[in-house]
Amino acid sequence: MSLVGPPRAAGSASAVGRTEWLRLARRAKLLSWASLGYMTVEGAVALTAGIAAASPALIGFGIDSAIEGFASLVIVWRFTGARLLAEAAERRAQLLVAIQFFLLAPYVGYESLDALLGGERPDASWVGIGLAVTSLLLMPYLGRAKRRIGDRMESVALRGEGQQNLLCSYLSAALLAGLAGNAFLGLWWLDPAAGLVIAAVALKEGVETWRGEGCCAPPARVGGEAGKVGKGCAEDCCR
Repeated sequence: MSLVGPPRAAGSASAVGRTEWLRLARRAKLLSWASLGYMTVEGAVALTAGIAAASPALIGFGIDSAIEGFASLVIVWRFTGARLLAEAAERRAQLLVAIQFFLLAPYVGYESLDALLGGERPDASWVGIGLAVTSLLLMPYLGRAKRRIGDRMESVALRGEGQQNLLCSYLSAALLAGLAGNAFLGLWWLDPAAGLVIAAVALKEGVETWRGEGCCAPPARVGGEAGKVGKGCAEDCCR
């Protein structure tokens, strides 16, 4: 069985010992459980408020929450039992996380475009505004923590989930702009426009996660050696 645990080339800057790697895996699971709990509440609130207000952006945000929750389950699965050190499980987890992005993009894009072209005016949603603010405060912490751990473990799947959490914070900002613009200024079109932003960013992140080419792409093993970092972090975009 091929292992993902401690890096294969000793002395690389990213190398961690087996004990430290297992400790990081336990922390990754705890963070993913925390994400799952929050995403369950966030998704239920966003979908309920979105349907009530006929808000494509808020409904899309709720679906994104459900998808992120599933991604958290994938990470818990990845770092449990015999899969803990299995490289094949890491690749499967990476692809499953990427698929979540692909599920989100077409639905939200269609609904947002339909609302924008059809001139459907969503109602103001104060619950949605409060939810967007809460996510904007919480998600950056979870996302950065997972990406840091993923960098040390060389786990594309964990980095992908962390990127989803950061995406959630970006989408929270877009959602807040759309909902607030609609509520305070009557700019109804900002709501479906925010939904289109959500769909476009989700598609981009899905492609990059599938290929392992996201901002926090894994350290590339060139010629079988670890520690030679690929272009994913060449411009320090992971920090």
